[in-house]
Amino acid sequence: MIKVQVVVNRATGLHARPAAVIAKKASGFTSKISLLANDKTADAKSLLAIMGMGVTQGTEITLMADGADEKECIAALSPLITAME
Repeated sequence: MIKVQVVVNRATGLHARPAAVIAKKASGFTSKISLLANDKTADAKSLLAIMGMGVTQGTEITLMADGADEKECIAALSPLITAME
């Protein structure tokens, strides 16, 4: 299992569009991928779960991946979360 801390830099947080991009990218991996923030945990492969976290700009998220492709998963998803719009 790999865990990394990332900070959301988007002015609008993780609203529908970036959440959809993250969920779509995460769905391409076999690893179990979770996001932890605001005392909530979300399956990174679920658009609704990500949006339900209510992540705003400046929120620190713990990105966790567990599985065969966990390194690739973290490398691919971290920039999507920290990206500016």
